[in-house]
Amino acid sequence: MVTIAVNRGRPGGVRCKICGLKTPADVAAAHEAGAGYVGLVFFPRSPRHLELSDARELALSVPMGLAKVALVVDAEDALIDAITAAVPLDMLQLHGRESPARVAELRARTGLPVMKAVGVAEAADLAAIADYEAVADQILVDAKAPKGAALPGGNGLAFDWRLIAGRDWLRPWMLAGGLTPETVAEAVRLTGATQVDVSSGVESAPGVKDAAKIAAFVAAARGA
Repeated sequence: MVTIAVNRGRPGGVRCKICGLKTPADVAAAHEAGAGYVGLVFFPRSPRHLELSDARELALSVPMGLAKVALVVDAEDALIDAITAAVPLDMLQLHGRESPARVAELRARTGLPVMKAVGVAEAADLAAIADYEAVADQILVDAKAPKGAALPGGNGLAFDWRLIAGRDWLRPWMLAGGLTPETVAEAVRLTGATQVDVSSGVESAPGVKDAAKIAAFVAAARGA
């Protein structure tokens, strides 16, 4: 298991999570770019979904020092157990409507650190973060998916970053939602984020990662 050290201030630089990887080439691109996390998606409706056997092979190819994060959406215990039994992981990311009680339950069940995604579209949405800080190890501040969206994240949508400008929370947090190599530096400057997450923003097509975009994203985030 990777020890996940999180920068709480700007001097250490910005840590990047590249989510939705599907191939060894994706892993290599994330590693070469200097990412801190790689995300593996277990959600059949996503173009980034992985079967367990493929996820295991991919996770085993991840170099030391890169934290392996499993993204699930309102997963039942059976799926959680299957994933954690088959795939070597460092963190669980809950991207559905999991309650704080469910977050605590899965943290205890798996023995893994848990990151909980909180969707934001307006200032009132930020109140939910306090409910999850008591039970999650990290918070992912993401753009809220529009009504009727097939995916809870990875839609390429951003929220108004001014809503969280100058904010800080008790737990380490990560910024997500519509970030790209062209916008991540401004997002970091405006929000003060020390961790950022990207998926569709470094793709040439849904589920198809672009190594050049990954490199450009990490470089832009670190240079912010």
